[in-house]
Amino acid sequence: MVTIMAASNLNTPMYFFLYNLSFLDLCYSTIITPKMLANLLSDKKTITYPQCILQMVLFGASVTIECFLLGIMAYDRYVAICNPLLYVIVMNKRLCAQLVAFAYLGGYFNATIHTTCTFDLPFCRSNKIDHFYCDVPPLLKLSCTDTTTNELIMFIFGGFAEMSSLITITVSYTYIISSIVSISSHQGRSKAFSTCASHLTTVIMFYGTIMFMYLRPSSTYSMSQDKVASVFYTVIIPMLNPLIYSLRNKEVARALVKIKEKQISRWL
Repeated sequence: MVTIMAASNLNTPMYFFLYNLSFLDLCYSTIITPKMLANLLSDKKTITYPQCILQMVLFGASVTIECFLLGIMAYDRYVAICNPLLYVIVMNKRLCAQLVAFAYLGGYFNATIHTTCTFDLPFCRSNKIDHFYCDVPPLLKLSCTDTTTNELIMFIFGGFAEMSSLITITVSYTYIISSIVSISSHQGRSKAFSTCASHLTTVIMFYGTIMFMYLRPSSTYSMSQDKVASVFYTVIIPMLNPLIYSLRNKEVARALVKIKEKQISRWL
């Protein structure tokens, strides 16, 4: 995030979306990790009712926003590779801001629907959440009423966010791959592919985990598997994303070198 803000050569739509993705990764860490570590180090593993609601809203919003954002980033790569001459015109600052605003509004709307429907249920079985953070599936397990409607709402709204973005990604990369194949030079193909490799890696890790978590039938639901998958996309993926996007990116590497050189020159 700091590198993108400080480097003038990274003020492009691609890095604007990447900045927002980095912000979401920071949100994941802030929402889940501190409370998880506190519970691990404490004998009393508790969370208050308001904290649970807030955690569910913020986390649910972050997941949905990332779904939309990955779809937007795929469209950005499509325009850059398939229509490079129109890229600056199509992906202007106004459109980029509108797309990101849509992602955030859609994310918080989706999270609010899930949270409201979940906490409207009566919880009379237990007050022990079999998870390391407040999420919809483990809370539904605590309800003493039929949760079929809630599961349907989760499937419809969550499925819409995931599938709409996944369709956008699939269609965009279908055109991108056909364009890359038509490039005559090996160097051109390698350069075009390298701009998409990082995004594709993130998409596969994120969507694979999310679909396993939320779009499988309740009859196959396993809390132990859910916890492992949750650790993967709340801790591991946010930690890997900066490495995936920076280590293979020459522009980011050059920007980091320039920032370090400026800092060294100031100290001297």
